[in-house]
Amino acid sequence: MKTTRFAPSPTGYIHVGNLRTALFNYLIARKSGGEFILRLDDTDPVRSTEEYADSIKEDLTWLGLHWDRVEKQSDRVDHYKANAELLRNTGRLYECFETPIELDLKRKKQLNMGKPPVYDRSALSMSKSEIQELRLNRESHWRFKLDLERINWKDGILGDLSIDAASVSDPVLIRGDGQFLYTLASVCDDVDFGITNVVRGSDHVTNTATQIQIIESLGGNVPHFSHHSLLTGSKGEPLSKRLGTLSLRDLRANGLEAMAILSYMSRLGSSEAIELFDNIDDLAENFDISNFGAQPTKFDLTDILPLSKKYISGLDFSEVYDNLKASGVPSDIAPNFWLIVRENISTRAEIKHWWSICSEGVTPVIDKEDIQFIEIAKSLLPVGNFDENTWKNWTSEIKAITGRKGKTLFMPLRKALTGMEHGPDMSRLLPLLQKINI
Repeated sequence: MKTTRFAPSPTGYIHVGNLRTALFNYLIARKSGGEFILRLDDTDPVRSTEEYADSIKEDLTWLGLHWDRVEKQSDRVDHYKANAELLRNTGRLYECFETPIELDLKRKKQLNMGKPPVYDRSALSMSKSEIQELRLNRESHWRFKLDLERINWKDGILGDLSIDAASVSDPVLIRGDGQFLYTLASVCDDVDFGITNVVRGSDHVTNTATQIQIIESLGGNVPHFSHHSLLTGSKGEPLSKRLGTLSLRDLRANGLEAMAILSYMSRLGSSEAIELFDNIDDLAENFDISNFGAQPTKFDLTDILPLSKKYISGLDFSEVYDNLKASGVPSDIAPNFWLIVRENISTRAEIKHWWSICSEGVTPVIDKEDIQFIEIAKSLLPVGNFDENTWKNWTSEIKAITGRKGKTLFMPLRKALTGMEHGPDMSRLLPLLQKINI
């Protein structure tokens, strides 16, 4: 069994980029019968809010990505302090006093000399008296001392990876104000929670290298890491510029179905064809992280729309009962109404639109050349209740009198009755029309 985690920062709403990470970790845990942990990385007291934490839970619940337990980093500060002390005692955490301006000047100087902008470890050469004097005038931050060797691991997506620690700056683990940064907090949690698998974006590869050493220095087991490609827009543009319109709450508000979104995201960027799954269990059973590639992956919202429509069309009456009731569809005709219109519904919100057509009628759409034709059709419309034979009998009579057939016969009638050029089978829809305005 595998233990995974989704670790969002409650500083904003979940978007499709976050979802990819959450979904992959969830599916790995569920497929193995393991544990999926929601860990809120809320160590930033200024930007983290309870409102965003609640919205994250709401979005995951709507998608059906149910967690086994919730952990908050703000509740675990004592653990981070204890681990930081352990690293100090073993010589792996050291105190630094450079200001941001001084560090920036060092980086520029190194770049001008053609050297990589790596921290020079000058803090390690300071004497105890120098450190004591600096503490009186400056805030200090703490860096993890990397072993300057190659860090190797087999990535679940990217394959064999190797990073020379000498090409990376010793990471800052504790800021000058005492705040524990993500790098330390995340490692402590992964060790303490027994995380076996970590899936995240490819922009974290260098972080992974340094975190492997930190995990080992704390005596923990290194998880199996997988780094998925980053999403781009449909034309290859950075998706980050559009994330304001791609939050999960926006997708939900636009009527997209959760399973359509999950089905799309579970295959996007993989070697397998995108297909619609009926439930998350089937989706998990068919998920394989090794099928994903390293190249940037194009995300196109329009690709989800047909999946969402297909999912809705396959729903049973019981699954949309509440939507039908909320739209005002009478319970005695609701089952039949749903059978007739469901293949023409793209979102559940459209149920109300179709019921309005049936119950209130529409303003007829009549082209100029069809005015006389519709007048003839109106005069031939039977009086009384309609049944499934009414449309056939009515159109046959109209055809005999006007000579029209095919599209020139049926399309003007559909537009006049429904105001639309497409829709359900008219022989089935006509008996539902309680008001006809032609």
